[in-house]
Amino acid sequence: MTDQKTPRSLPLSEAITIAAQAISEVMSGRSLTEVLDQLEAHERPIVQSLTFDALRKWVRSHELIKQFIPKTPPPEVDHLLSVAIALFLQDTTEGKGYPAHTIVDQSVKACGEYDPTMYAKGLVNAVLRKVSLLVQPPEGEKRFPPDPIPMYVPAWWRVNLKRNYSKMWQSILFQQAKRAPLILRVNQTQYTREQYQSLLSESGISSKPIDELAGIQLNSALLLPEAVPVSDLPGFYSAAVSVQDAGAQLAAVLLNPQGGDLVLDACAAPGGKTAHLLELADCSMRALELDGERIGKIGGNLDRLRLHSEKVQVLRGDASKGAWWDGILFDKILLDAPCSASGIVSRHPDIPFLRREADIKALQERQRAILQQAWKMLKVGGDLLYVTCSIFPEEGEEQAIWFAEQHPDAVRLGAPGQLLPGELNDGFYYALFKKK
Repeated sequence: MTDQKTPRSLPLSEAITIAAQAISEVMSGRSLTEVLDQLEAHERPIVQSLTFDALRKWVRSHELIKQFIPKTPPPEVDHLLSVAIALFLQDTTEGKGYPAHTIVDQSVKACGEYDPTMYAKGLVNAVLRKVSLLVQPPEGEKRFPPDPIPMYVPAWWRVNLKRNYSKMWQSILFQQAKRAPLILRVNQTQYTREQYQSLLSESGISSKPIDELAGIQLNSALLLPEAVPVSDLPGFYSAAVSVQDAGAQLAAVLLNPQGGDLVLDACAAPGGKTAHLLELADCSMRALELDGERIGKIGGNLDRLRLHSEKVQVLRGDASKGAWWDGILFDKILLDAPCSASGIVSRHPDIPFLRREADIKALQERQRAILQQAWKMLKVGGDLLYVTCSIFPEEGEEQAIWFAEQHPDAVRLGAPGQLLPGELNDGFYYALFKKK
């Protein structure tokens, strides 16, 4: 998920109102993706951008709220101010961002558009004017220094990072507080990467190839220095290209499907890795997903990329159990396991607000149950790739070590292991096993 920069398809006051309500939903425990999916097409780009920025800048905005409102305001007002203050904290270079007077005016107007905040117009006006002078002072006056880590993570999360990455935890959080880059995967059955770059260039869109990551060659990855709506990408709706993080693109490359293989993509939604596997080889695919709402996204991706065939089946079932399985062993299994998603915070900044420390133990048990079942379904000589989008070792290396100890017939092959968030990739863990 990549948010566009300052889209303006909806009046700003309305967008602020909707974004504040979306944050309220996140604080009540709902996924931001789920909330955004319910918006109209013209609402989503700007609301997504506002909510992403508000969540990324949560710590800094709440320092300012506390500075100017000693008594904690009601949640509805707090969330509206969070959205508005994040707009002041945006990088205003290259003409991006809104003028201070516009932010104040539209935020006050937003107060009047929602009953629970209507009474607070005067308070919001006063606070935002003070914030404006502090973070966007008149020319010649000292600018307030930005917080290097403006993003919120719970205390247990920070302790985990400090314990496991004592010299890197701050840089990890700083990286995840940035906007995620827009990275594409060119469908090699349609175009080479160079050919698609030419199409982008003809459309006025610059791009840079990503040739390798973690020592693994990538033939399809392109970085777009400036994010654009997917509707502007040549051939997006006719199978030419997909949006996929460079770290996620390693999965299909590492599993290396061959023509004629029977491949299982366990926990397959939303289908990006399923599609990539099918783009790489004429294999038979079983894409398994338990979530009835998310399973439709797999079919949507396969439809757009024209990858549906008699060799491809999308199945609903629990990957930790064998009730759905017909007993035919698989040549290759991709197990992109359910996890904390702690590695993809830059694309899903609501995650630190939703996760609880107790989740990690429950997820560990779930991952182990799926690993055990998947191994039973793999041929001798077959490969299983264990993947999580987590940076917690409890879901990565510790699980790989446990699995190898449990299965003497598992030979560990070369794979990147823990991939930390970087300029070109989210955080992922990869372990590859061959069944002897």
